[in-house]
Amino acid sequence: MRVALPSRGRLRDECLALLAHAGYPSSVFRRSGAWATVQGVEFIEMRPRDAAAALSVGQLDAGFLSTDIIAEHELDGLASTPLGFARSALVVASRDDDGRKSVADLDDAVVATHLPRIAEKYFAEHHVRVRVLEMGGALEGVCAAGIADAIIDLRETGSSLAANRLRVLDVIRPCEAQFVRRDSGALDSLVLRVEAVVAARRQRYVTAHLPTDNVDALTEMRFGLAAPTVLPLAGRDDMVAIHFVVGADELWVRLEELRHLGATGIVALAPEAVLA
Repeated sequence: MRVALPSRGRLRDECLALLAHAGYPSSVFRRSGAWATVQGVEFIEMRPRDAAAALSVGQLDAGFLSTDIIAEHELDGLASTPLGFARSALVVASRDDDGRKSVADLDDAVVATHLPRIAEKYFAEHHVRVRVLEMGGALEGVCAAGIADAIIDLRETGSSLAANRLRVLDVIRPCEAQFVRRDSGALDSLVLRVEAVVAARRQRYVTAHLPTDNVDALTEMRFGLAAPTVLPLAGRDDMVAIHFVVGADELWVRLEELRHLGATGIVALAPEAVLA
């Protein structure tokens, strides 16, 4: 099985960290070679655009790509797993002094982008006539210098847009890294591991001691998995040990609720993997 990895940048680092947590040693990717076979999977370092093009014609089985590249190469129909990192938004932006208030004001404008298919489809749906200028690299300066009237590009923090005095006219879609693949049983192990690591990053494992009288109140709380595990404590009939999984975004609320129920010895851990 051939799987594309980003060849550089933060996306590559994040993907390598994910694979390491999933049991695929990342050290093999830190040498000068552009590919390595690990546990029966051939990983190839490629530019995401090249990887998407190869995946679209069947020369790859899977790849770690961002939402915008997937859409540009019309790979939306393939199975994919959102990875929860490299989050951004695909936006339309123009200079903040050009008097434009909305996308409709871009009629007959020149729009620079590295996503010409998305741009043409987007403006056709909005019935706005533009000339699409396909370009790579940083686009904010292209617009600020007047080479293009607007851009379609990714916004992460918005600082680069602000530095070049650009403002957002519309948000096309949210984007993030995804593991996208063709259906293949040979990838089942990799898919299982990736999804288990991604699920684990969204959860926290909590253990505590709870008064026996409050077990019923505990079961009324919401949990990441089906229900808490309740176990007896050696030599105690007034306390039990509880174990449960909760969403990372609601951890502190749940810990406060446990305190109100009289829980002690509370420990919260980040799990390595979660298989529901």
